Amino acid sequence: MSSDQTNRDEIDFEFLGNVNGQPYILQTNIYADGVDNREERIHLWFDPTKDFHTYSILWNAHQIVFMVDQIPIRLCRNHSEKGVAYPRLQPMSIKVSLWNGESWATSGGHEKVDWSKAPFVASFGDYKIDACIWKGNPTLCNEESNKNWWNKNEFSSLTRVQKRWFKWVSKYHLIYDYCQDYARFHNKLPKECSLPKY
Repeated sequence: MSSDQTNRDEIDFEFLGNVNGQPYILQTNIYADGVDNREERIHLWFDPTKDFHTYSILWNAHQIVFMVDQIPIRLCRNHSEKGVAYPRLQPMSIKVSLWNGESWATSGGHEKVDWSKAPFVASFGDYKIDACIWKGNPTLCNEESNKNWWNKNEFSSLTRVQKRWFKWVSKYHLIYDYCQDYARFHNKLPKECSLPKY
């Protein structure tokens, strides 16, 4: 999902592929008010080319939860009251693209795209959107109501079961977290890295 402003908001899944025989890498990224460099990467525990899986995003006034087959793989709390940018004031639309990231995406750019395997195809099925329709006032989408069910208190944090799954993903499948990349940020990690995830 992405807004169309220069200081865009963006919440996305990025399939980075794999080295033959190795697990597939899924990257998530968040832009808030034009600020990016908030990537996390996991090894998927299945081969995504063999069958359809459910990739979903719960985005509300409290948190952003990325899920694969209902398992939370990434969390981003709304810490805007502490000065951390959070996507909340710009309308976003769904966008899909296929682009060449071989200069960095697989093994830091060491593994290149095998163009002999083209054409590359992505398929979508059982596609659903349940969202607030933008009408010019961001507060309408942040209200808690039956229409905006996702903003209800029960969706303000993970359940106990979801927390267990999230910890499992973090322990066994997380391969990159920008909040652990001290070199990239010159030992000054972004503010949200020291704040609670849930």
